Amino acid sequence: MTSKSKRNALSAVFVQSVHETGTYSDGGGLNLRVEKSGAKYWFQRVTIDRKRRNVGLGGYPTVSLAEARKAALLNARMIREGRDPLAEKREAIAARQRPPTPTFAEAAATVIEMRRPTWSNSKHAAQWSSTLETYAFPQIGSKLVTDITSADILAVLTPIWAEKPETASRVRQRMETALDWAVAQGYRIDNPANRSITKVLPRMPRTKRHHPALHYSAVPQALELVGTSTSRTTTKLAFEFLVLTAARSEEVRFATWDEIDWDERKWTVPVGHMKSRREHKAPLSKRSLEVLRLAEELSDGPSGLVFPGRRGKPLSDMVFTSMLRRLKIPAVAHGFRSSFKDWCMEGTDARWEASETALAHNLGNSTEQAYARTDMFEPRRELMEMWADFVAG
Repeated sequence: MTSKSKRNALSAVFVQSVHETGTYSDGGGLNLRVEKSGAKYWFQRVTIDRKRRNVGLGGYPTVSLAEARKAALLNARMIREGRDPLAEKREAIAARQRPPTPTFAEAAATVIEMRRPTWSNSKHAAQWSSTLETYAFPQIGSKLVTDITSADILAVLTPIWAEKPETASRVRQRMETALDWAVAQGYRIDNPANRSITKVLPRMPRTKRHHPALHYSAVPQALELVGTSTSRTTTKLAFEFLVLTAARSEEVRFATWDEIDWDERKWTVPVGHMKSRREHKAPLSKRSLEVLRLAEELSDGPSGLVFPGRRGKPLSDMVFTSMLRRLKIPAVAHGFRSSFKDWCMEGTDARWEASETALAHNLGNSTEQAYARTDMFEPRRELMEMWADFVAG
């Protein structure tokens, strides 16, 4: 700071009356700047980390001479203590401009909305909300993200860690993701829900659960039972189409007529409905086309959903599960993909690649995928025709 100039060189009368353009020193680094327009403002010349800097102190008369001197003295003391008044001023401005600190529930809701467009299954958002509302929110939902501690995370996980290991694992991962967002936004510098928290919890048993499925030999009987049931015709047709094409529930429930190519006898499932995030072309067997013709007779026109639910909305994600439970068929819709795969392996000479591609699975690692460009469409057409004949009994 400038030490040669006389301190308190300016007077309140001079500051008020001066109009000539220039810079007027009050000493100790404090200066008054008068512009051609007549505007006046205060600044302080300081040295921070051996660099000369100017610190703005505000305009006159909003900031009086006495107030400018007081601010300059405070800055000088901060610099002697090794602090940077310019950096602290910027941080204070940023803090004022930053939105209020969110609660954990608000942070989780933000993350869910950010991720929603990237999820291939519409159930993901509901599952995220449900698990957090059930297990995390009662403990930490109303807490600010800045106040959540490792003890809070343990309070959420401990009651369910051994009893519901899969659920507990998902809850921890989802809390971690929400708090990762809080870290990225600058609300906190650590994440108490990261994997290290599991080191103080009991070792979780490794369990692998599969979707309930029928042996492939029982699929024809199950389809016959569905076909003769009292379920809605559209639901029964949708389920048969699902089995015939070995497709996932969402792909069938959201299928639209513009995805069907009658001439080429194929169904093109768009990226948005695919778990693999890749477009999938499925060959349609003769029976699949018959099912589509029956569905077309029930539809209002060539556009829209192939298998609409009530009031033209998509079928519920529980529609097939509920029907199978009611008919006491011990399987879920996804399990019929497993039945198809077992049939391919045990009941046919089909190549492994053909059955995997029929299920829209990725083949091999990224390098292998880069070189294997074929979708084996014609071999799959023959395979799906054989499968249709088999399930017809």
